[in-house]
Amino acid sequence: MTRIKGLPSWLGLVWVLCFSTLGWATEPAITPSHEQKNLDTQIQDLKKEVLKINRELFSLEEELLFPSSTQVAVFLSLDIGEFFKLDSVQLKINDKVVTNYLYTEREVQALARGGVQRLYTGNLKTGEHEIVALFIGKGPEERDYKRATKLSITKTLKPKFLELQIVDNENAQQPDFAVQEW
Repeated sequence: MTRIKGLPSWLGLVWVLCFSTLGWATEPAITPSHEQKNLDTQIQDLKKEVLKINRELFSLEEELLFPSSTQVAVFLSLDIGEFFKLDSVQLKINDKVVTNYLYTEREVQALARGGVQRLYTGNLKTGEHEIVALFIGKGPEERDYKRATKLSITKTLKPKFLELQIVDNENAQQPDFAVQEW
């Protein structure tokens, strides 16, 4: 380093450091927040696109697995539930068990508030079929209660929707079990 006459050497060093840092301060800086906002926007757009594709894939999967010409769906609803506390349901189609479902207290409460559960979705050939639903729970006076209901249906080329209904019968002081076609 060359020395300027009359100035101490350390002052020259301070002078060089000051002017070199001024050069850095005058350069335009790209703020990380701008880059971060752009990246966040891109990520959000990508998430929306992935969700859209996921919905489309789910729809295509439903169409492939359960074409409307063979589709059957069975739902379950519960009205009030004073005379029957549901524990489980077994569903048979043509003497073949297709689903067993054991209910939690929370699920029974949701059904009692008007919820409807999709119990089964599957495929059936066109023609005659027998649906049997076995309900297990507690009946009046907390006694074990097991009851079945049966329905013969004719499957056409249109989708078939069935609702298993558990309804309190005030006159008989017992639950009624029914199957309704939509």
